[in-house]
Amino acid sequence: YARHGNGEEALKLFWQMLGEHVKPNNATFVSILKACGSLVAIEQGKEIHAQIIKRGCVSNVSVGNALIDMYVKCRSIENAHQVFGNISVRNVTSWTAMISGYVCHGSGEEALKL
Repeated sequence: YARHGNGEEALKLFWQMLGEHVKPNNATFVSILKACGSLVAIEQGKEIHAQIIKRGCVSNVSVGNALIDMYVKCRSIENAHQVFGNISVRNVTSWTAMISGYVCHGSGEEALKL
């Protein structure tokens, strides 16, 4: 659902999955964070971020990149920067997401400081 622009249905299924005690994996988190970003659903994104921390998936670079992207799309550049700072091994996607986030939010100077 998240890939095809139906973020609300994706979120509904995600919460249902948790309710049935099915454990999400890194791919699940990446997909559901995309849904949160597309819906600008920061509160749900923060709840999912807490689930990521609880399940020990925060060190995965793909999950970290998805968190950055979600926070940028939800207009929370501060949270995106915090996630970026906590990624131990950043890749080109991490850097691009953060730079693009600063630029999109009118903070080109901050992008240059990275």
